[in-house]
Amino acid sequence: MLDAAATDFSSSSVADIACAVASGQTSALQVIEATLGRIRGRDHLLNAFTAITAERALLRAHALDAARAGGRPIGPLAGVPFAVKNLFDVEGLPTLAGSKINRDAPPAKRDAALIERLEGAGAVLVGALNMGEYAYDFTGDNIHDGACRNPHDLERMSGGSSSGSAAAVAGGLVPLALGSDTNGSIRVPASLCGLFGLKPTYGRLSRARSFPFVASLDHVGPLARTARDLALAYDAMQGHDADDAVSADRAIEPVAPLLGRGIEGLRVAVAGGYFKCRDAAGRAAVERVAAALGANRAIDIPHAERARSAAFIITACEGASLHLDRLRRRARDFDPAVRDRLIAGAMLPGSLLVKAQKFRRWYRGEVLKLFDEVDAIVAPATPCSAPLIGQSTFAFGDVELPVRANLGLYTQPISFIGLPVVAVPVAVAPLPIGVQIIAAPWREDAALRLAHALEVEGVVAAPRPRL
Repeated sequence: MLDAAATDFSSSSVADIACAVASGQTSALQVIEATLGRIRGRDHLLNAFTAITAERALLRAHALDAARAGGRPIGPLAGVPFAVKNLFDVEGLPTLAGSKINRDAPPAKRDAALIERLEGAGAVLVGALNMGEYAYDFTGDNIHDGACRNPHDLERMSGGSSSGSAAAVAGGLVPLALGSDTNGSIRVPASLCGLFGLKPTYGRLSRARSFPFVASLDHVGPLARTARDLALAYDAMQGHDADDAVSADRAIEPVAPLLGRGIEGLRVAVAGGYFKCRDAAGRAAVERVAAALGANRAIDIPHAERARSAAFIITACEGASLHLDRLRRRARDFDPAVRDRLIAGAMLPGSLLVKAQKFRRWYRGEVLKLFDEVDAIVAPATPCSAPLIGQSTFAFGDVELPVRANLGLYTQPISFIGLPVVAVPVAVAPLPIGVQIIAAPWREDAALRLAHALEVEGVVAAPRPRL
């Protein structure tokens, strides 16, 4: 519960804020006013926000307080402030998707589906967040809006492409944010900023009215400071949506009530082979998590390196196809690094894309066989902790690898086949680093139960920022 004297709520969880507002311990207006003040006072350090929806948020808070005073339902997330990666449509704002070009687009006429669902549960949108241009980024460095900074060391990367989403939550500006994950864009910034992040099963959460990157790989999901907060947000956003062509028509399966079951009955293994850590911090983090979960068995995810190569091909080809007209008309308005990758993707032969998609179907079947033996697999989330802003390479064993292309080294083979994953933060001095808990399709419950159990035992936790 919240301290009765709390006024800034910067370290408060989603669960605590919702409980305090519902009980009358505080008001939605107090929470939102404090949140907006905190954003104004601290975001100049982080550069997480690209728009603040203050008037909308205050009106929403007043309405929630009036509803509570009148005895009307206010929802399970009442008064919880949240913000969204700026590829989600926000009514009245142009949907930037981290770009310069989209600034010329007309304002969105309707909120993205997940914003509507969170606000339907009582949460309050407070703004839109910085991101890598068109989501083609792992670093958090945007040439149009500036680099998004890591709250644990302002000279270091936040990770991308959901950079502002991670920085805003890790920096205590909001307790909840939405991001997207095509090749690792929730899990990479969650790892570098020390957060919990959920990439759900492909098709589980609606992408309606969000700007796409690679339609056959795009996922959307939440980042938060606790596993329970992830579960509460996830539960509020579940459900089929006819406006998203790949939205799964499955029954809503609430996860938050299951968290207390712990790890009983769940079989956990550690990913070996391709996923064996070459970084001391990552290795220590995986070992701690594995030991706490009783994961004494190593298991190989076969052909992961080939899967990553195929993911690169699909990303480049589909991404280029989406942006061909922009490349023809306004090539100079792209980040050159993004533009060059898109042009390279446009030049790949179609036969290569066909082969990559065929391999993808085969590879998914091979990986799913592993879940006959286990319920979850533990793997590193990133090959290193947060690099310095502008750093071009990092040590990976005995070799130096380019930062921009390789922060998703461990996440791409999993996104590629749409498995649900929870990234959990481990405090390994001097910076946090993440571990992936990978489950079978539609088993977000297993991954979140394991993440919550680790948090209860003190093995994983979101560290306080050093701001």
